[in-house]
This record gives sequence, structure tokens and C-alpha cells, in this order.
Amino acid sequence: MAAYATVTDVTNRMVRTLSTQETTVVTNLLDDAAVLIDAYNSKATADQKKIVSCRMVIRAIGDGSSDIPVGATQGSMAALGYSQSWTMGTNASVGQLYLDKTDKDLLGRKCEIGSYSPVEELAVKREDV
Repeated sequence: MAAYATVTDVTNRMVRTLSTQETTVVTNLLDDAAVLIDAYNSKATADQKKIVSCRMVIRAIGDGSSDIPVGATQGSMAALGYSQSWTMGTNASVGQLYLDKTDKDLLGRKCEIGSYSPVEELAVKREDV
């Protein structure tokens, strides 16, 4: 399966430049993101898949805009004795690829609930009568 975005697409959305090692990691993460996106909704448009791929990868590696980990809900720093602590949200997944609520909305399967019964195929439809 081909990735839906390129390393350039990701770096254009970031504040920092990637090292050679990070470029390799981003390439692999984009391939993984494509699998996750298709598992959620393979019928989304190419633009939707590209945007979501970039968002997923940037969440996993960080965009360089701050030293605060992605997913942190609270943080504290100290000086001299140096101390740092972060409180992560219940759904935080640092360093992992995941689809957040906005990604799912963008991919077009928002609030979709359904069921399937094989018996429905046996029923005679009104148009067939």
C-alpha cells in the first residue's frame, strides 16, 4: 500500500527540519498511517487521506513548536534543581499513530451506527414484486 502523503507534505507543516533518521521514520509512519486510514474509511478522498496522514505523523513525532509533549493536559517546570512533570490526558498516546476525533470527522464516518442482518437479503423487496 502506498502512503497518502510524502515526507515533504509532513515537513511543510512543521516548525523544524527533520534529520536523516527522522526522515526514514516519517516514511515508515506514513505507510502505517495509510493502513490505519483505510481500515477506518477507505472511501475517503485523496485530500482527506493526505491531511489525516500528516496530522497523525506530526502527532507521533512532534512538530517542534514546543517542548511540551503532544497529548499533555498539564505541565510544570522548575529551575536550578531542574524538574519537569507532565500530566497526560486519558486518551493521550505519545509517539503512537492514532486517529483523533477531528481526523475521524474529516474522513467522513462521523457518528455512523449501523447493523447488518443476512436475513434482509432473503426478504422480498417491494420493487421486486
